[in-house]
Amino acid sequence: MAFSSTQALVDIVDDDRDVLGSLRFLLEAEGFEVRSFSSGADCLACPLDKSPDCFVIDYKLEGMNGLELVRCLRLAGQCAPIVLITGYPDETIPAKALLDGVRHVVLKPHVEESLIAHVRSAIVEGALKRP
Repeated sequence: MAFSSTQALVDIVDDDRDVLGSLRFLLEAEGFEVRSFSSGADCLACPLDKSPDCFVIDYKLEGMNGLELVRCLRLAGQCAPIVLITGYPDETIPAKALLDGVRHVVLKPHVEESLIAHVRSAIVEGALKRP
């Protein structure tokens, strides 16, 4: 399947404004269309006139953690793949994420090195699952 980032919409959720801005810049520089949210509640409250092709969600969010947001998104009918980012080297996070259907987990010190590859891979996987 051919991949073109210019056709892909990525929603980012991170409560750290500096990280949110950096992630947005990184993805837009690669040609992705990006919407950004500073909380899980903001993401859930946004009328999604256009469903994203991928979510990039921080694990540690104010009010709810990233996996709680994942569960809320799934309950709301969002089936887009998710890339979870975390600054916590807790070895249980990837296993917990996998239980919630999140196959891509990126550690924050390595975000710039691997986020784009994970987002592209998640979008392709998601596209292959669509009818």
